[in-house]
Amino acid sequence: MANFVIVSESTTDLSPDMIKEMDITVLPLHYRIGEDTFADKAGEGLSSKEFYDRLREGGSATTTQVNPAVFEEEFEKILKAGKDVLYIGFSSGLSGTYNSSLIAKESLADKYPDRKIICIDTLAASMGEGLYVWYAANMRDEGKSIEEVYEILESNKLNLCMWFTVDDLNHLKRGGRVSPTVAFVGTLLGIKPVLHVDDDGHLINVSKVRGRKAALDALVTKFKTTALKHEQTVFISHADCIDDAEYVRDEILKAGATDVKISNIGPVIGAHAGPGTVALFFMGSER
Repeated sequence: MANFVIVSESTTDLSPDMIKEMDITVLPLHYRIGEDTFADKAGEGLSSKEFYDRLREGGSATTTQVNPAVFEEEFEKILKAGKDVLYIGFSSGLSGTYNSSLIAKESLADKYPDRKIICIDTLAASMGEGLYVWYAANMRDEGKSIEEVYEILESNKLNLCMWFTVDDLNHLKRGGRVSPTVAFVGTLLGIKPVLHVDDDGHLINVSKVRGRKAALDALVTKFKTTALKHEQTVFISHADCIDDAEYVRDEILKAGATDVKISNIGPVIGAHAGPGTVALFFMGSER
């Protein structure tokens, strides 16, 4: 049995079944839509369909990070049980959550001098962060130490590729990712952006294509041309557009992927990306 526990957050967008199978601890972020605030946690708050329908109807959502007190409480439970903590966190380029984990780590250091808390900034989001956690859980189950897992994850961090496309430019406009003019003209012409998360963990608009299918095909092309090897496990997340996610999955399998796992984009990531987002995650030559 491993002597460390893997901790991450709901921004991994891992399904409840995957979380259970991996035996990891997941801390929820929170989101507010209208006058209601919910924990981003399975079985609580809005269903995926309800959340995205409210966005489609013109609602907007805001999100809050995990605070240091929550991290400290969760970390201390694990340390008290005689185990170490490997925290795998949401990109510091997109949230202050990772910094909250460092505050908690520092607060507990003197109290538990014989235990370890190792914090990793994945510089990733959604199931990109989830894929990172998946690799960590596999290595833990193979018997690797917390230090070995940390070193392997760190040395391969910038090979974690994350490619997105969104269906509605107005959500990127609200987040300041595109200008109002670009959103208006792009919507009028059916322009779809192709984005990725860069080496600093920021969401970057890379290119634009005309039409939804072309945007989905662009994700597949990124896999075909930049994957370290095609025979690997690939993750796909989607914002209430399962048919599009399954189209990408089928094309990725044709390209040689050995396994493709699909999950919903939760409300915290979905609040910023909007309904109709499809994201693809794999190990590649570079981000």
